[in-house]
Amino acid sequence: GCDGSILLDDDSTFIGEKTALANNNSARGFEFVDDIKAEVEKTCPGVVSCADILAIAARDSTVVLGGPSWKVKLGRRDSITASRADANKFIPAPSFTLSALKSNFHAQGLSLKDLVALSGAHTIGLARCTTFRAHIYNDSNIDPSFAKSLQHKCPRTGKDDIHRRLDLRTPISFDNFYFRNLLKKKGLLRSDQELFNGKSADSLVKKYAADSSKFFQQFTKSMNKMSNIKPLTGNSGQIRINCRKVN
Repeated sequence: GCDGSILLDDDSTFIGEKTALANNNSARGFEFVDDIKAEVEKTCPGVVSCADILAIAARDSTVVLGGPSWKVKLGRRDSITASRADANKFIPAPSFTLSALKSNFHAQGLSLKDLVALSGAHTIGLARCTTFRAHIYNDSNIDPSFAKSLQHKCPRTGKDDIHRRLDLRTPISFDNFYFRNLLKKKGLLRSDQELFNGKSADSLVKKYAADSSKFFQQFTKSMNKMSNIKPLTGNSGQIRINCRKVN
């Protein structure tokens, strides 16, 4: 969520989100958040939340990789618990159909435009073999040569933790190649390719593939919207001193 809960390590009272299906051996970089938090605490002790640091880091990393900037609303507070079960329930699975994706996003107040634009963040990042295996062996809406190239790295069994880039063409640039890949049926995850599969999201994929500025414009709107879903404010939660554990 928007409360920094993903940063919490497991403790005696809960099993956190780091080992949820979508995050296990996938979500990483927590040590960089630790470093940022340590520096911030030196200057402004007990003032800046881990949740706000994540929101700012998401914006700044997008900009560094060539993507758009946006104004980040601040004032979030940090959760004092986390739940692997909730993460498994609410984070969209890579096996989701478009209908399931739309329902999942709608439950959080996000539209089809938000779904497609936010999925464009898959222009960077990696995915584990176990998340795309079914797509490359069982689905028909994938370029055959693309599927075959992935099968060499990701066998039907074993090597679950082999990683492949979500965007093989420009993997360290924030651009619209994610959508251009979908037009060629080269989406790595089933949930990616579902966005361009003869259904209601096709027109948005085509629009963003043709014009990166339109993608960037909607992405900034959708990021602001997503980053303000039920934030903790006021006296709720706390400002963690160490992002990995409750004060």
